[in-house]
Amino acid sequence: MWLLNKNQSKTSSRAQIAIKEVVDGVLVLPNNEYRIAIETSSINFELKSQAEQDVLIDNFQTFLNSLPCSLQILTRVREVNIDDYLDSLHTMKNQEDKKIYQEQIKHYATFVAELVKGNKILSRRFYLILPYHASKSEDLDMVKSQLQLNRDIVIKGLERLHMKARQLDSLEILDLFYSSYNPSQIKTQQLKGHTIQTLLRNHHA
Repeated sequence: MWLLNKNQSKTSSRAQIAIKEVVDGVLVLPNNEYRIAIETSSINFELKSQAEQDVLIDNFQTFLNSLPCSLQILTRVREVNIDDYLDSLHTMKNQEDKKIYQEQIKHYATFVAELVKGNKILSRRFYLILPYHASKSEDLDMVKSQLQLNRDIVIKGLERLHMKARQLDSLEILDLFYSSYNPSQIKTQQLKGHTIQTLLRNHHA
């Protein structure tokens, strides 16, 4: 099962997301299916020398052969909202007492605004989704233990590739879904802890 079950029908997004709950960073899905999400850094392969690329390929092959389970690679590309940053520069300029620094901040803000004018600034984040199918006799604690074991193996393999990795917590997982199904709002409305209950009520409605 994919993490995100988008389709081309006109069904509401709530009906498309097969999530029963999120507990301690674990997605609980129907049919005894569970998922955790690991955020990873990236490597600019093209900037490496030929020798470094060969080493990376060999290490990546070793990583794939050592995987304890199948996994999904998820890439999220989002437009960066530069308006908040420009607003913070404006506030900083107004709080600055020395005119020379005010002018420097003003020029810098103008430079940034012109730099991004007509161009979208994109951020890219990468995730690995680890699945687990539990038997009916396994409780959530047993599932979490197995997922954590698989997680540790995957993270150690990524560290050998000089990549940083960490598991997403429950709020970050919900934020990942929220940003996927609300791309027009995510630049101006970040998912916060106090909105979780409202979202969950809507999901079960």
